[in-house]
Amino acid sequence: MMVSLPDGSRKEMAQEGACIEEILRMLDINPEEVIVAKNGRIVPEDETAGGCDELRIVRFVHGG
Repeated sequence: MMVSLPDGSRKEMAQEGACIEEILRMLDINPEEVIVAKNGRIVPEDETAGGCDELRIVRFVHGG
């Protein structure tokens, strides 16, 4: 699967059937600071991914 990281880089990963939360932890990304789109659709952390899936990880910014 191809993963687009928050810094704009892309990374190929070979994990099959891993849940989004596991993938984020492997990439040392806090799941509470990002949203993830799989194949163009926002998905929850317990969604699985692998194979030909494309993930896009977007860090959201908050403040006041």
